[in-house]
Amino acid sequence: MKFDLARRWPTALALLLAAGVIASGSGDDLGDAVSGYADALPLLPLLYVVVAQLGRPRVTWPVLGAGVVLLFGLGAQDAVPAGGVMIVVALGVLLWGMLRGSPHGGTVLGVQVAGAVAFGVLAVAGLVVDADLGRYLVAAGWFGHGVWDLAHLRLARLKGVVAPSFAEWCAVVDIAVAVELLFLR
Repeated sequence: MKFDLARRWPTALALLLAAGVIASGSGDDLGDAVSGYADALPLLPLLYVVVAQLGRPRVTWPVLGAGVVLLFGLGAQDAVPAGGVMIVVALGVLLWGMLRGSPHGGTVLGVQVAGAVAFGVLAVAGLVVDADLGRYLVAAGWFGHGVWDLAHLRLARLKGVVAPSFAEWCAVVDIAVAVELLFLR
């Protein structure tokens, strides 16, 4: 079986990103690493909720870009908490889905929202406990989201919610983050 880099560019890009993040952050304090990864974790399932409701998988990468800019922009100031903004966005999209309907149907939107809640709970739990326990909760969230990404690649009902290239890329990044938190910190 031949490895086709042109088709697996999301995996290659994710591995390069993960290697860079691991190399640059390996000396960070465990508490800072857990906090940073916990803050970023809710962005991933929120992206799925937004793209599912938009019904256009091709906007996945631009939505990710906007989310990253929003996350870092909110993190650079102290007036508005990033988590609060993500909750408001999620509630707004949920309300939009309830009023307008969802392109993939209510069940798929409900699955996306349930995922956002579950991963958000792991992120918040990882922030409120000590860093040693928090690393395991946040790592579980990132690993779980990696499995979530793979489900969106493989399960017929969830295919087409986000761009397949994003789901592949995100699965590799998510699992690499979980491994970093568990074994390299």
